[in-house]
Amino acid sequence: MKFSKKSKVASGIPTASLPDIVFMLIIFFMVSTVFKESSGLPVVLPDAMKIEKLQGKRNVATIWADKAGNISIDDKLLDVNAISEIVYQKASDPLQPLKLVSLRIDQDVEMERVTGIHEELRDVGSAALNVNYSTRTAVD
Repeated sequence: MKFSKKSKVASGIPTASLPDIVFMLIIFFMVSTVFKESSGLPVVLPDAMKIEKLQGKRNVATIWADKAGNISIDDKLLDVNAISEIVYQKASDPLQPLKLVSLRIDQDVEMERVTGIHEELRDVGSAALNVNYSTRTAVD
């Protein structure tokens, strides 16, 4: 009676579930990644003695104004008269309704420009009543 040699068992890593794992990792990173929405204009914020941090930056429209007279929302330069239309569109978005308008205004901007921004926000109605002024902490 002849005995046959047993063939050597291949010792390898099973890769049958590898595509499933890769797919789950791709979905995880797509869901958990947050992209920066806008960079805004270069501004020097005014100093404040007491500041509070925003709870979150979602559903916040940021209006940038620099000392050269430029106004920007979502990295788009625009005129003062266009603010109410853009903020109204953001407020009426059913997926991400606007909760807060954050003003990042340079400390050297004329008050006339700031008043114009306020009047445009007032035209939007109740959607733009929550206004936040971004500042930096005063250093003594």
